[in-house]
Amino acid sequence: MTRSAERLYDLLPVIHRMRDAERGYPLRALLSVIGEQVNVIEDDIAQLYANWFIETCADWAVPYIGDLIGYRPVHEAGIAGDAAAAEGRQLNKILTPRREVANTLGYRRRKGTLALLELLANTAAGWPARAVEFYSLLGWTQHFNHLRLGRGRSADLRLGEALDLIDGPLDRLAHTADIRRVNSQRAQGCYNVPSVGVFVWRLKTYSISHAPAYCVESEAPHCFTFSALGNDTPLNNKAEPETEPTHIAEAANLPVPVRRRALEEVVKLRPRKTEAAAAYYGKARSIAIYAPGWPAKDADASQPVPRGLVVPADLSDWRYRAKRGEVALDPVLGRIVFPQRHLPKRGVWVDYHYAFSADMGGGEYDRALSQPAVFTLYRVSKETSAEGLFSTVNAALAKWREAQKSLRPRPSGDDPALPGWLSDKEKLRAAVIEVLDSAAYTEQLAIVLEAGEYLQIRAANRVRPVIRLLDYMTDRPDAFSLSGKQGSRFTLDGLIVTGRGLQITGPDRGDAEAVAQGDVCDVTIRHSTLVPGWGLDCDCEPKRPSEPSLELTDTAARIVIEHSIIGSIHVTADETQTDPVEIAVSDSIIDATSVERAAVCAPNLPLAFAKISFARCTVIGGVETHAIPLAENSIFMAPVCVGRRQIGCMRFCYVTPVSRTPRRYHCEPDAALRAVKDAIPEAAMDREAARVRPRFTSLRYGAPAYCQLSRACAGEITRGASDEAEMGAFHDLFQPQREANLRARLIEFTPAGMDAGILFAN
Repeated sequence: MTRSAERLYDLLPVIHRMRDAERGYPLRALLSVIGEQVNVIEDDIAQLYANWFIETCADWAVPYIGDLIGYRPVHEAGIAGDAAAAEGRQLNKILTPRREVANTLGYRRRKGTLALLELLANTAAGWPARAVEFYSLLGWTQHFNHLRLGRGRSADLRLGEALDLIDGPLDRLAHTADIRRVNSQRAQGCYNVPSVGVFVWRLKTYSISHAPAYCVESEAPHCFTFSALGNDTPLNNKAEPETEPTHIAEAANLPVPVRRRALEEVVKLRPRKTEAAAAYYGKARSIAIYAPGWPAKDADASQPVPRGLVVPADLSDWRYRAKRGEVALDPVLGRIVFPQRHLPKRGVWVDYHYAFSADMGGGEYDRALSQPAVFTLYRVSKETSAEGLFSTVNAALAKWREAQKSLRPRPSGDDPALPGWLSDKEKLRAAVIEVLDSAAYTEQLAIVLEAGEYLQIRAANRVRPVIRLLDYMTDRPDAFSLSGKQGSRFTLDGLIVTGRGLQITGPDRGDAEAVAQGDVCDVTIRHSTLVPGWGLDCDCEPKRPSEPSLELTDTAARIVIEHSIIGSIHVTADETQTDPVEIAVSDSIIDATSVERAAVCAPNLPLAFAKISFARCTVIGGVETHAIPLAENSIFMAPVCVGRRQIGCMRFCYVTPVSRTPRRYHCEPDAALRAVKDAIPEAAMDREAARVRPRFTSLRYGAPAYCQLSRACAGEITRGASDEAEMGAFHDLFQPQREANLRARLIEFTPAGMDAGILFAN
C-alpha cells in the first residue's frame, strides 16, 4: 500500500514547482521527507483496519482475535515464541493456527460429527486425515430384519483387495473387540465401541514432472525406475480435495501409497467401492509414463502411454516379462518393464509423486529465489528449444565467458559512454544459470571464477533437475570442481548432484602468484542434494559409501549449507599456512551412509581444520573438526571430537557419549543421566543412555521416511529442542506442537462417552 513519496509535491501548482526547480528542488526534498512519514501513518491506519479480520490481520493479532471468541491455546504444545524473531513467528503459527481460529465458531456448531475430526486434523495440525468409527468394524451377528450393510464383514480370503487394506485407514473387514483405549499413551487399541480413530499422514507428497526414468542396465535394457537415481521409490497418490464438508476422506482424497491392486482396478476401468474410483494413471494425475515413438512410431510424444497398455505387476525380482505392446508398472517399488523386443528408442519420461517429510534437498516445491541486484540470466532446458535457451549448463557457461570477452574496450574517461560501459561490465560480472525443467544433465562441470565474479546455478521454482557426473576421464578426477580468485562467489540452488561430489579447490600454496590472486570468497549450497555415496542401488544402498560429497582442498572459502542433504565432508588444509575453513550448516542432513564412518573429517590430519557450526541438523557419522563455534537443536549419531574445546557451545543437542566437545548446555543424554543419577544404580546408566538414543524410521537416503524420528523415540529427543520441538533436521515442522494441538481439539470436540485417538499412517 506504500505510495509515492513525491505525491504531495505533485499537488503543488506548477508555478511553485517551476520556482523550486530554479533553486535546485529544496521544496521537493522537504515534501518527500514529509510524504514518506504520511505514507507510514496511512499504511499503519490501513493495517489497523485489516487487523479486525482474521483473514487479513497480522500474525501477532491472531491470538488476540482468538481470545475474543474463546479460543484456548493448548498449554501442552508449549509457550509462544518471540514474535520479533523469525523462528518465534514460525512457532506461533503452529501454536495458534489462523485457519482454526477462523473456523472455531463453525466447528462448535458441528461438534460431535465425524467429518469435523478430519477438518480439525487439517486446521489444527496441518495433516491430511481420515476419521474412522471403529464400532462399525466390530464383528457381530446382525438381525435379518435390520441388516446394516455398511458394517464390517467377515474376511473372505478370495478378496485380495480387502486383505490389502487390513488394519489400515481404509479397512472394511470385521474385527473382534479390543479393550485397550484408542487414546492411550502406552498400548493403543482400536476396535472398541467408544473408539474413534483419526488416521493422519505426516509425510508430504511431492511431484516430479516429466523427468527421465532411469534405465537399470545392470538388470536389462528394458528395466526402468521412476527415480532418476535408480532407486526404488513408492509412488503416492495425488490427493484430490473433498467437495463436500461432510464427506469422509477416501483414497482419492489422501496421500496414500498406490497399491498394485488399486492401480489394476483403475487401469482396467473396473473400480471398486473401496477405492471410490480413484484415477491414478494419466496426464495431470498421480502417475504417467511417456515413451515417445512407442508403441507406434507416430505416437504423440506429449501424451502418456495409454492406460489400456499399462499392466500393474509385481516387479520385485525383475522377472516379469511384458507382452509386446504392453508396459508393466509396479507402483509399490516404482519400477517399469517394457517388452524385451519392443523397447522405446527415444527414452522414457515419467510423472509421479513421492513422499518425504519436508522441503529439503532438490525437489519441486516453492522456494524463494535470490540473486544479486544486477546480473545476466541464462536459461537452460532440454524440453524446450526456444530461442535464447541452452541445452546444457556448459553451453550457458561458455556463452557467459564469450560475452565477457566480447565486451568492447574501456573508453576514455571523457567519453560519455563510460557509465554504460561500467553498467555492461557490472551486469556481466554476475551470472545466473537457471534450469527450467526436471531433466537429467549428464556433463562435466569445471568452474573457474575470476576476481569479483558471482555465479549461481539454480533450478527454476518448482522444478528438480539432476546433474549426473560420470567417470569420463582416466587421468584426472571427474568431480564437479570449483575454484576462483579473490572476491568470487558461487551458489548452487535447487539441484541434485549424483555420480560424483563437489570439489572446492583453493590456490596452490607453492605458487606465490596464485596465492596473491586470492581464493573463492563464499560458496552457498541451498535446497540441493549431493547424493550420499554418490549414487543409489535399487534398495537405496549407496554405491560408493566411503566417498565424500563435498571436498575442500586448501580453500579459505566460507561454506554455507541450507535446507540440503549431502554426504560426508572432507577438509584438506595446512594448519601452518591457512586459517580454519568456516562452514555453517542449518536445517540440513549430513549423511556419511553409516554411523561407523566420518561425516566431517580430514584425509591428511587427525582433525579437519575447520570451524563448523550446526543449527537444526541431523548428522549421521562422526565429526572430527578443529572447533564448533555453535551447535543447537541438532542430532549427532556418532562421536564428536573437537580440537579446541574452549571455543563454542553445544546447546539442546543429542551428543553421542564419549564425545569430546565444547561446553554443553541441556544436551542429551547428559540431562537424562543427571535426572536419574540418584534414582537408579550405576549399572543401569547404560540402559538409560540407550533409551534416550535417537531412533529413526529409516536412515537410508531415498526412503520416504528418511531421517524421520520414530514413534518409539524418547521424549527427550522428540521434544528436546530449545522451543520444545524435535531435535534434528526436521525441527521446523514442529511435530510435537501439532500433535498436542490435535489431541486437545479431539478431546474438546468429541462427544461424551467417545474416545478419539491419533493413528499415524506414516
